[in-house]
Formats: sequence, structure tokens, C-alpha cells
Amino acid sequence: MNPLIWPTLMMSLATSTIITMSSNHWLLAWVSLELNTLSVLPIIIKTHHPRATEATTKYFLIQATAATMILLASIMNAWQTGQWSISHMTPTPTLLTTTAIMLKLGAAPLHLWYPQTLQGVSMNTALVISTWQKIAPLTLLYMMHHSLNHTILLTMGLMSALVGGWAGLNQTQTRTILAFSSIAHMGWLLTAIALSPSLTTLAMIMYIFTTIATFMPTTNTTKTITDIGTTWPLSPPTLAAMMITLMSLGGLPPLTGFMPKWLILKTLSSMGLTTLATMILMASLPSLFFYIRLAYLTMLTTPPTTTNAEHKWRFKLNQPAHMAPTIMAATLLLPLTATLYTTT
Repeated sequence: MNPLIWPTLMMSLATSTIITMSSNHWLLAWVSLELNTLSVLPIIIKTHHPRATEATTKYFLIQATAATMILLASIMNAWQTGQWSISHMTPTPTLLTTTAIMLKLGAAPLHLWYPQTLQGVSMNTALVISTWQKIAPLTLLYMMHHSLNHTILLTMGLMSALVGGWAGLNQTQTRTILAFSSIAHMGWLLTAIALSPSLTTLAMIMYIFTTIATFMPTTNTTKTITDIGTTWPLSPPTLAAMMITLMSLGGLPPLTGFMPKWLILKTLSSMGLTTLATMILMASLPSLFFYIRLAYLTMLTTPPTTTNAEHKWRFKLNQPAHMAPTIMAATLLLPLTATLYTTT
């Protein structure tokens, strides 16, 4: 690949998301979503592997379908209201747009493309799809907040949490497990959007931090669960930090990941939705189980393929400079809950 193409794609990917976030016109939002999709496709297919080709095709078809639905909904809305403003929506276009955004986010029951796409890409690309690519669709939901059907959002949020937890239990591939983890987190984010936009912002920031901190240590070393145990000789501190980060991703209390779940459950309870709060909390338990299983295999078992040497001399582990502060943020921000919640 030409050295100029890669920064061009990265800049295009960043710019398209920012244009979507700052647009108030449906046509501009749609164009920037299309630009976003076209920017990420070469990044997915870069490895020239048949699985990458399959993942690219699936990703393109899903994103093109969702973008077409958004364009149809915006035309219907312009026909009914006489304007292209994102903040002025009628019920039918709102429902169509919500469905399209759920398809883009990979939320249940429109999630089947997501684990298969993530399984066919590299870990870095999977990280981009799991974090950066969620920002633009969530921003559109954020801008449509007052016209959304909250019952549908809460139902799809609960379904995503359930599917993300149960479907991830019998997986052995690391990326597939992280894909179902992402689907479960989308459920919590959709629930937050139905309750409070400021709470959604905080939950999204925490989700991005914990996801980056989980993906980064496993970038070049792990494909399956059994691979994780063999990475201990590479860098014991990294693996120890990864175990704590997995606990944070699951939402265990002393860690940062507990913060959004705590606030979402508090808001649900204060609005009288105690049954929904109990159900979504129970739905997160299977997710926590497979995080603990990953951590157990990372730290507490020694697979037969582990080398006897203290360090794997043939591998040099070059960690990015931002990984340490990211892991710290993904584990130790719980005491700042009050400050973060009031400033988002």
C-alpha cells in the first residue's frame, strides 16, 4: 500500500465521523456516513486474507443497507415536514432511522453480521470498528433523542444485553468474545440513551476506554482463549493489567466499568423501571462469567505449550505509549464518578 494512502484513509475516517457529529442536515449526515463506510473498507481488507474479504463484503452490504434506510427515512421526513433537520422528525421516519442505526451499531436482533465481521479482521481494525465506528450512529440517536420511541430503545437494549451475554458463553475465539461483549455494552448504551443523553456520553467514554485497554494488550498475540495463557512469558505486568481490565469491562464494583452500570441502574430505579433494571442486571452476569473465564485462563492456568524460559527471547513486545494511562483510566476512575457525571 502506498504510504500516502494510509494517512488519507485515517483522516477521511476521522473527518467523516466529525462531520456526522456536527451536521444538522440529514443529507450531510448521510453523505458523511457513506464516506465513513468507504474509508474503513480498505482498512478491513488490508490483510488480503479470504476471511478479511468476507468481512469486508459483509460490512459493506450491512452499512450500505443501513445508509439506504437512513436516506429513505430522511426523504420521507422531508416530504412530511418540509425540512431536512435531524432534530425535527415524524414517527415513521424515526422508526426507520432507529432500525438503520441499530443495524449500523450491531445491536440485537440485527447483530448477526457483527461477530463474523470482527472475526475476519485484525485486532487493531476490530478495535476501530468496536469504538470509533459506534460514535457517528450514536450521535444521530443523541440528536434525535426527543423524538425517539423509548419503549423500542429499552426493549432493544435489553435484547442486546441478553444476546451479548448468552451468545458469548460458548465462544473460543477472542475477537468473537469481544464482539459479543460489545453487543452487550451496546444494550447498556441504548438503555442510557432512552434515559438521559448526558449519561450516554459518560457511558460511551467509559466503554471506549475499557475496550481500548482490553484490545491493546492482545493485539499481536492472541487469536483464541488458549493462546492467552501462552502470552504470560511475554509480559507478566501486561497480562496482570489485562485481567483487571477484563474485570472492569464486566463492571465489577471497585473498577471504572462499574460506573456507567451503576448510574444507569440508579436512573432506571428512580424512574420506576425496577423490573427492567433487574433484568438488564441479570443479563450482564453471563458476560461477567466469560470475562472471568478469560482472566482465569490468563493468570491461573499454565497451558502445555508455554515455554520453560522466563521470557520469550524471540519476541519483542512493543507496547504503545498510551496503553499504560488507558489501562489506568479503565480501572481507577470510579472515585471520580460524581465529577464526571456532572460535567458530561
